Amino acid sequence: MKQLIVGDVMNEFATTRRILERLPEEHMAWKPHEKSMTLSGLATHLINLLNWQVAIFLNAELDLSAVPPRREALVRREDILEEFDANVVKFEKLLDECDEKTLGEEWTLRHGDHVILRQPRAIALRTFGLSHMIHHRGQLSVYLRLLDIPVPSIYGPSADEMN
Repeated sequence: MKQLIVGDVMNEFATTRRILERLPEEHMAWKPHEKSMTLSGLATHLINLLNWQVAIFLNAELDLSAVPPRREALVRREDILEEFDANVVKFEKLLDECDEKTLGEEWTLRHGDHVILRQPRAIALRTFGLSHMIHHRGQLSVYLRLLDIPVPSIYGPSADEMN
């Protein structure tokens, strides 16, 4: 189980970093719709999701009522990449140090007394962490397309790389 997680996670992190490398600083306040997050807000959310994946290793639960309010969006690509890279290093170390027993232990996401989900840590890493990050990375790739920024390869060449 651990080897499946390692290969999948590291590939997804590398793909996410390629998207983050393309962030146009001059458009960080841009959003495609009034209900959408800004470009910088969405990129910062990706970092927060990586923070939460680290937290899945460190704690048996995450109580969203105890999480600080939405943080200020990072607006410099360099700051986004720096925090992303630092969290990838933390995640790799925690994954390297954990065993299959730890991955099978129950993890809980709650909001105060309300339990949102309770599942083995490995599944929480995949669903609440990685799949959630992939979803928002997909949104970010659409933002890039709408801003006419070349979209990097994700699961194969992008239209920008087919030339």
